[in-house]
Amino acid sequence: MPYLHKETETQYNTIYMFYIGFDIGSSSIKAALVHADTGKSVATVQEPEEEMDIISIKTDWAEQNPEAWWKNVCNASKRLLKENNVSADQIKGIGISYQMHGLVLVDQQGALIRNSIIWCDSRAVGIGNNAFDAIGNDKCMDHVLNSPANFTASKLKWVKDNEPENYEKIYKFMLPGDYIAYRFSGVINTTKSGLSEGILWDFKEDKPATLVLDHYGIDTSMVPDVVGTFSEQSQLSKQGAEESGLKEGVKVLYRAGDQPNNALSLNVFNPGEVAATGGTSGVMYAVTDSIEASEGMKLNNFAHVNHSQEAARIGKLLCINGAGIQYRWLKNNLNLETNSYQTMNSHASKVPVGSNNLQLIPFGNGAERMFNNLNVGTHMCNINLNKHTRSHIFRAALEGIAFSFVYGMEILKNDNTAINVIRAGNDNLFRSEIFSNTVATLINQEIEIYNTTGAIGAARAAGLTDGTFDSFETVITQNDHVMTYHPLQHRDDYTNAYKNWKKELTGILKTKEYDNIRQEGVLQ
Repeated sequence: MPYLHKETETQYNTIYMFYIGFDIGSSSIKAALVHADTGKSVATVQEPEEEMDIISIKTDWAEQNPEAWWKNVCNASKRLLKENNVSADQIKGIGISYQMHGLVLVDQQGALIRNSIIWCDSRAVGIGNNAFDAIGNDKCMDHVLNSPANFTASKLKWVKDNEPENYEKIYKFMLPGDYIAYRFSGVINTTKSGLSEGILWDFKEDKPATLVLDHYGIDTSMVPDVVGTFSEQSQLSKQGAEESGLKEGVKVLYRAGDQPNNALSLNVFNPGEVAATGGTSGVMYAVTDSIEASEGMKLNNFAHVNHSQEAARIGKLLCINGAGIQYRWLKNNLNLETNSYQTMNSHASKVPVGSNNLQLIPFGNGAERMFNNLNVGTHMCNINLNKHTRSHIFRAALEGIAFSFVYGMEILKNDNTAINVIRAGNDNLFRSEIFSNTVATLINQEIEIYNTTGAIGAARAAGLTDGTFDSFETVITQNDHVMTYHPLQHRDDYTNAYKNWKKELTGILKTKEYDNIRQEGVLQ
């Protein structure tokens, strides 16, 4: 029996319809089933249960086989249908979210040429930095709003320079989400938003970025056809349907990278709205209507899901590598009586704002882009062995991570970005009142918390394309809103604590910068 609803005692049962959304991560594939009438999430699954392998042949390399993504997409799709007693006939459309910045290469027959070079691979850093200087910093910022850096275009140039035999086979390059859509349909295409995340979209010319492609000597014929983010991008082929368990002819209606899609999932579409993520790393994704960018080395600028030439919507993305990873490290290494974040938060709540002048600098997870790629490290400052306890350490850690978010927002504001409201998922850091109240109070803005995921957002976006939902905002608010943090009225203690933290950070940055200059001088 399919998923049914009995309207009344006298009416026939109604067969419900659904949208299905996929979130293609580097750890796993998540899939969600969303009710087509209400937008309510029915179920989510993850494949595989254990994390997918990342292939690292050399230090700082990171690759994955896209076939593994497709296999797990198919497994997740079949599980969703079977476990929820839903037939393939009940699926109206598909939405896809995916890990950004990856490179997938196929030949004329559509076969994979090599593994995907994924987002966390850093082999092309030097290529991108050299291109930024050679093309011209101002020209890059005017046209592609970023340095080519270590993004998809630079990874393709690396293949050209280092694997000419593979480069010669290339028919098209794709982003990870493009490849999954291709496996569903047999059709190769991409989006403006996707190309922009690879630094392959020219915002001034409203076309693929020939200034980058020409500099790298890459033939523009390798660029897939460009379709709308919200559009009938393709339909399931017979093979795609058979492998995924879905029905031939079902439409792929939406595709976006994980950070723009996360913003969509939180109803972040308009200038002044910010989507925040507080996990192992922290992310702030702020939407603006300006294509002017001045902080291209500290943050990235991508075409948001609703960007158009007529109505610009740029997502400014600022990433903090060292965020929740510090709090997790403390949990795993301080031998708590109960090994949980709740225990840590309880201890921290007993300590006043400012942690009695104890500061923790959280940047211990590699180089930080917002500090011009300095490796700042983690620091504990002003510890007093006579008065500070582990409770002070927990509070100082939460405050330090919160302060790093506030510092990042100052960078966004320096790039002419308004911040009127912050919306965040109900994840680790934002579950902490100390963390959320600290951020909300210092920036004097509300933080709205929602219980949603990227896969759910992608499924709902398919419905948005299809014209099913009367109000996308209402769907999210009614189904997902958990709570709202409001700025506290008495903010002097928070302001002073942030001032003290920032003073310690400034001293550390100066020392790091001096050490780098001295080392460069010695090397030269």
